[in-house]
Amino acid sequence: MSKQTVLMTAVGSYLPANVVTNDDLSACVDTSDEWIRRRTGITQRHFVAEGETTADLASKAATKALSQAGLVASDIDLIIVATTTPDNTFPSTATKVQHQLGAAGAIAFDIQAVCAGFIYAVDVADAMLRGGRGRRALVIGAESFSKLLDWQDRTTCVLFGDGAGAVVLEIDEKDSDFGIRSSVLHADGAYRDILYFDGGPSSNQNEDNVRLEGKEVFRHAIEKLAAVMDEALTAADMQPQDIDWLVPHQANIRIIDGMQKKMQLPDEKVVRTVDRHANTSAASIPLALATAVDDGRVKNGDVLAMEAIGGGLVWGAALVKYGRPA
Repeated sequence: MSKQTVLMTAVGSYLPANVVTNDDLSACVDTSDEWIRRRTGITQRHFVAEGETTADLASKAATKALSQAGLVASDIDLIIVATTTPDNTFPSTATKVQHQLGAAGAIAFDIQAVCAGFIYAVDVADAMLRGGRGRRALVIGAESFSKLLDWQDRTTCVLFGDGAGAVVLEIDEKDSDFGIRSSVLHADGAYRDILYFDGGPSSNQNEDNVRLEGKEVFRHAIEKLAAVMDEALTAADMQPQDIDWLVPHQANIRIIDGMQKKMQLPDEKVVRTVDRHANTSAASIPLALATAVDDGRVKNGDVLAMEAIGGGLVWGAALVKYGRPA
């Protein structure tokens, strides 16, 4: 019997209606549009409305993904939500999404790997489906990062946005070359102090703020993302020229450009949404993918290279032949 593979068949996204421009931020923070653009590439971001939660964002993105896949909630066996901004310490945001969607019976839990959360969640869902724990999964990256920001710290508060993206994963019934071709994960807690949140239930019981050492994060990002992408390519027996689209974590235009250069890819093969979405942490890759699918750039059968790094440090990469065989 041949080894089963897992397809990525559909994607959906949701962005809150509230758009906040750099000029809006400069009215309340010591910054400017020029300063933010030059350092990050960001021009605007979306923030949740009062009363809007991470589960709400996740459910709306998941509903769109299900519609695109031609499925209903009861078809789903597994829901994984990657988030650093859950609605509650417990229960998991995924169980709230399960209830909101009406996916009774689906296994549901959260993964917390910050900006690498979506890659981690795809890897876990892939292993679970291939291990017989169901046939279809929703993997969702969803964040309300605006609720974690220190509005006196211009080095962090301008970087982040809110939103959600979801993909549908399904067991490949045709034993094709579509689907998840490889995924590689890494972590190194020795670097936890260069990107972290300075509060938590077991430390000081407070909900405090994001802290970041930007230069150190940038240095590690380029080095580690390039290395893990090489690992993913080797595992899939692929070369950079086999990639149709680089769909990177949308943290900073300099990191995206650095990875493009490392992989020697032309501009037209890189999906960039950081200018419009800012850094949406675990949501950034599926949001970027949804943008490129919706505007017609990413097509059925395209090979996607996805990579991300986040606080921990944690990082990973995945190669996916998107869609389903004819």
